[in-house]
Amino acid sequence: MLRALTVAAAVFVAAAGVAFAAGEAEHPHDHPFSFDSPIRGYDMAAVQRGFQVYNQVCSTCHSMAHLSYRHLGEEGGPFAAYMARNHETGEEEMVVGKPAHGGRFVTVTENPYVRAIASAVTISDIDPASGQPMDRPGRVSDHFRSPFPNEIAARAANGGAYPPDLSVITSARHGGADYIYSLLVGYTGEVDGALYGNRYFAGGKIAMPPPLAEGAVAYADGSPTTVEQYAADVTTFLQWAADPHMEARKRMGIIVISFLLVLAGLLYLAYKQVWRGESH
Repeated sequence: MLRALTVAAAVFVAAAGVAFAAGEAEHPHDHPFSFDSPIRGYDMAAVQRGFQVYNQVCSTCHSMAHLSYRHLGEEGGPFAAYMARNHETGEEEMVVGKPAHGGRFVTVTENPYVRAIASAVTISDIDPASGQPMDRPGRVSDHFRSPFPNEIAARAANGGAYPPDLSVITSARHGGADYIYSLLVGYTGEVDGALYGNRYFAGGKIAMPPPLAEGAVAYADGSPTTVEQYAADVTTFLQWAADPHMEARKRMGIIVISFLLVLAGLLYLAYKQVWRGESH
C-alpha cells in the first residue's frame, strides 16, 4: 500500500510539473486562416508559398515522411495542372489550379511542375545492377526526402533534440494551425544555452532556433517577405498536408445538409397533409 501511494504521489507531482510548465505558455494566437471557415477552402497561393518556405527552410531539419511529391500535383493539390483553352488565342495552355470553366486535368506523371520539384531533390537509393548505394534525382513517386538517415543522426545534428515529422503536425498538436503559427512568431529573442525563448511553447523555452527571418525567402508573386507572412503560409501548407481532402469533405457536407433541410421540409409538409383536420 505504501509503495502504491508513493508511486501515485510521484505521478501526481510529475503531472503537476507538466501542467505548470504548460501553464507558462501563452494561448495560441487566433489567426484568420481561410480554411477555418465552414464553407471556405485553402488559399492555394498561400499553400504554394508555404511549400516554398518548407522546401527552403524547414526541410533542412524536418521530414514529411507521409507525403510524396505526387501529392503536390493531384487534384486538390497546390501544383495540380490543367489544360485550359485560352479565349484570346483559342489554343490550350497548361495552368496551375483548376480553371473557373472547363479544363482537363493533367496526370501527375505528366505534370512538369511536380516533375521539376521532385527532380531537384537527390534521393539515396540502391543501384539495381550492382546493389551498391547510389544517389539519383527524385521521382514524383518518391516520398519527401528526409534530411537525416535516422533519428540518431538527427539528434546528433541538433544538439540532442529530435525535429518532429511535419506530415500531420497541425493535427498532432493541441491548438492545431493556430499553435504552429504562434510558435513560429512567438520567439522572444532570449537565449539560454541551447534553448530559445518562445512564449507559446510549454516552459517558455524551445530547442529549435528561430527558423524564419525577414527576407529569407523570395516570393515571386510579390507577397510580403515578413516572418508573419512566412509563418502563415507554411502553416497553411502544413494544414493542407495534414488534411488534403478538407475541401471535398466540406462540399459534401454542404450537399448533405442541404438535402436534409429539403427532406425535413417535405416531411413537415407531408405531416401537415396527413394529419390535416385532426386534433392532437
